[in-house]
Amino acid sequence: MSQSKKHAVTGAFGYTGKALAEQLIARGDRVCTLTNSPNRENQFGNQIDVYPFDFDDQTKLEESLRGVDILHNTYWVRFNHKLFSFDQAVENTKILFNAAKAAGVQKIVHVSILHADQADDLGYYKGKHQLEDALKELDLPFTIVRPGVLFGRGDILVNNIAWTLRSLPFFGTFGDGSYKLRPLHVEDMASLMLHAADQASSSTVDAVGPESFTYRELIELIGSIVGISKPIFSVHPTLGYLVSKLVNVAKNDVVITRQEIEGLMRGLLDSSAPSAGETKLSTYIEGQKETLGIRYANEIKRRSNRRMAYSDI
Repeated sequence: MSQSKKHAVTGAFGYTGKALAEQLIARGDRVCTLTNSPNRENQFGNQIDVYPFDFDDQTKLEESLRGVDILHNTYWVRFNHKLFSFDQAVENTKILFNAAKAAGVQKIVHVSILHADQADDLGYYKGKHQLEDALKELDLPFTIVRPGVLFGRGDILVNNIAWTLRSLPFFGTFGDGSYKLRPLHVEDMASLMLHAADQASSSTVDAVGPESFTYRELIELIGSIVGISKPIFSVHPTLGYLVSKLVNVAKNDVVITRQEIEGLMRGLLDSSAPSAGETKLSTYIEGQKETLGIRYANEIKRRSNRRMAYSDI
């Protein structure tokens, strides 16, 4: 491992990118970030060089990446919105990949999704599949890291499940809730990306945690540790989605999408791969039980407010 390498992390002021940037700095690597939020409040100060995403000018992107050895790409969008779309994210990422190659980047570590190549009928997965193919065609060493559900400081899914349990009179699972998922701690995800950066060969790896839950078991676990007992009902996915849209209106957000429900129920957030980390979700929830879900985590506000720190939104 060479301490002289320089790493570019997309979204270092966000979620996964922040955890990765912290670990890179801690081990003495040089770090820069490409971001849509160059003025966002953050903890790094002058430890990170900050460049805006110049997707409209590939030459500027190349200049931002000049001298970078490893590009860690976490850039993506959860759903189509007036501010962003899957198609736009795909095209932007391809521009980023090409700029990285032109700038002389030696390797790309790219965040995808579990089973990205098995659900092209879902726009989220189709876009991730397209980007995996584009990266493989780039003729540059790569590691594709495929997480399913991430948890940890600043997460949305686990926090908002707890918020729902605290706020609503009941919780509805989509169907019987028997589909499985293996959440991975965001710090373990960052460590996996860090390890991938040090490998010369190309690979694709599933990023899953040490515990496996059905969706219903996950809800029950969170409720039991947080100390909130609410009825859990099995509801038709369409009804569950319609209820979520009421929360959308109240919170000016998108709680969950039809595609996320479909992917969840197909078991696309599960994998039989070896655990990529040691941090247990159950242990994390125990440590956060007094505060988990007290505040709703708003995806759209994080995307639209480009100045406040994630932790304050």
